[in-house]
This record gives sequence, structure tokens and C-alpha cells, in this order.
Amino acid sequence: MAGRPPVLKLLDIFFLVFHSVFTLFNMTGWIWEKMRKAHLVTVLLTACSWFVLGIWYGWGYCFCTDWHWQVRAALGRPIRSDSYIHFLILELTGFNPPPHLVDAVTLAVFIGCAVLSIGLNLKDAVMKRGTARPAGS
Repeated sequence: MAGRPPVLKLLDIFFLVFHSVFTLFNMTGWIWEKMRKAHLVTVLLTACSWFVLGIWYGWGYCFCTDWHWQVRAALGRPIRSDSYIHFLILELTGFNPPPHLVDAVTLAVFIGCAVLSIGLNLKDAVMKRGTARPAGS
């Protein structure tokens, strides 16, 4: 990595931190009522990337992963995985679980969190409507 532009090293760190925090928020953001609308937005962005852009780039396509892989390729750092979650497990622990298992668990967790987000956002909207009083009453 010697001689590589410092901006690439910073981008590598940025993507590692940003994408990891984004992923953790997708998994937990539904918990806090004040964060549920933001969580729904991040879940929808993820779904659009995976399932809409995925039509052209392959199911599960993530533009953050794609950009991070481009940075790592420019740094000369090998990418040992096709998925970001598998990459994180491998990078952080050295453990190499079957990629198809990681993908299946990732999808199941994502669907569960998306359902929770949609359901809780709908519940919050209904509760808000129920407590609002019409003017003049």
C-alpha cells in the first residue's frame, strides 16, 4: 500500500465505518421510535439497491460495497468475498463461513427488520392520528 494516494486509504476506512454503521442501523434502527422514519428510509434504500439495481447488476447488488471494492482494488488489497457481511466476518474474525449461509441469514435478518420497520411505522402513524384532535372539538 506504500505509494498509494492517502485519499484511497481514507476512503477505505470511511467505507468500512460508514457501511458497517449503516448496516447496524438497518438491523436496529426500528427499536427507537424517534429513529423509525429514518430507519424506514435506510431499509428502502437498501431494498432498492438489492432488488431494483440488482435487476441490472445482480441480486443483492450494493453500491456501497461496489464503491468500497473499487477503492480496495485501487489500493491493491485483495477482496476475498462477494458480500459485505461475509467480508466483515472474514476481515474481523478470520472465520470463513459458507457464503450462501451468510447471504441467507443476511436476507432473513433484513426481511425481519424491514417488516418490523414497516409495521412499527404504520402503528406509530395510527397512534399519532388517534391522539390528534380535530380543530374545534
